[in-house]
Amino acid sequence: MRDREEPATSSWVPGADASGFGLANLPYGVFSREGEPARVGVRIGDHVLDLAPVLHDEVFAAASLNAFMARGRRAWADTRRLIQRLLSASASEAPANRSVTEPHLLPLNRVALHRPIEVADYVDFYCSLEHATNLGRMFRPDEPPLKPNWRHLPVGYHGRSGTIVVSGTPITRPRGQRPPAPGETSTAVPVPAFGASRKLDIEAELGFVVGVPTGMGDRAGDFADHVFGVALVNDWSARDIQAWEYVPLGPFLGKSFATSMSAWVTPLEALEHARLPGRAQDPEPLPYLRRREPWGLDITMEVELDGERVSSPPYREMYWTPDQMLAHMTVNGASLRTGDLFASGTVSGAEPAQRGSLIEMSWNGTDPLKLSDGRTRAFLEDGDTVRITATAPGPGGTRVTLGEVAGTVLPTRETLDSPNAGAP
Repeated sequence: MRDREEPATSSWVPGADASGFGLANLPYGVFSREGEPARVGVRIGDHVLDLAPVLHDEVFAAASLNAFMARGRRAWADTRRLIQRLLSASASEAPANRSVTEPHLLPLNRVALHRPIEVADYVDFYCSLEHATNLGRMFRPDEPPLKPNWRHLPVGYHGRSGTIVVSGTPITRPRGQRPPAPGETSTAVPVPAFGASRKLDIEAELGFVVGVPTGMGDRAGDFADHVFGVALVNDWSARDIQAWEYVPLGPFLGKSFATSMSAWVTPLEALEHARLPGRAQDPEPLPYLRRREPWGLDITMEVELDGERVSSPPYREMYWTPDQMLAHMTVNGASLRTGDLFASGTVSGAEPAQRGSLIEMSWNGTDPLKLSDGRTRAFLEDGDTVRITATAPGPGGTRVTLGEVAGTVLPTRETLDSPNAGAP
């Protein structure tokens, strides 16, 4: 793939080349203008190009990317080349292209952004060695931090697609059963408390969007034949609810209340210069999990809390790569659907400043995070805003910017802390 001729990298759109959203990126999203239906566009700089009237293709008049994604890899590549030519400053036909295209170029501050895909299924993995090790040390100090299966397969669970929301959607603090804190119960057998989560957390993740499905009983083929692109994900987590409920079946209410994804899906082709072989693995995985192509990704994330950077998780350090996630997810014959989203799990590096969750940053609240204005945070408080951004290498030393994922925490909508809460 890297042997092919590089496309033009300069655009006639003002400011696009230096924005991280130039010709080498061109992420897809869904937008609307006031009083008009939502439809598909491509981001170029601080504008969105309305694709349906420019490309004369009604697939882009839909309110999600799903129909376009289902067309497959050849259509994705051909469409990308066409859009790059229309927006390129170096093409001989640039003046004519500009006259046709410019009327359909809309400032981002004049449109509303929507969730870019109709989410079919959602799977969340646990692919960071550092994150898994940190949590193991916290919760199982007298045992090895990793369970015996961890280095043999990418651990994952099925999440809830109906609560995946677009970046910017407020997140209501969840409520549920929590393990009893000291003094909350006097009985010999632990009795859970009920109420708003006191340990609301983030998980900085990278999500992968499936375009081409598979049939039941079939295994997925090449990664790039199925996966359309990537989007930043924040898998919000109620750590106290999760701690009480997850034995023996795993995450449920502590995870299902909200997962945020970026409004923009960056095509895999835009990450060609970010590809890496992936981290060394010991022991060698079983044959179906062995890597055939370099699908490690040199993506650097930034996590901001109320506008202050608190972490820089490096995705390149992930132990399990996305092609391995896809292989494992389908090896039993489970089908893929257009619009499936699977995410990496928390991205964390070896250094404290590279941790992708507050439970790690504060070591489960024992060492609260100190902000520059004097505030401290063990976990999120009402009114806190979390913003996750990321960049990756592009052609010629440039950087490709992924669409951000952000959300603000709202208080629990009603108080259900009484002993009879939830009773009919």
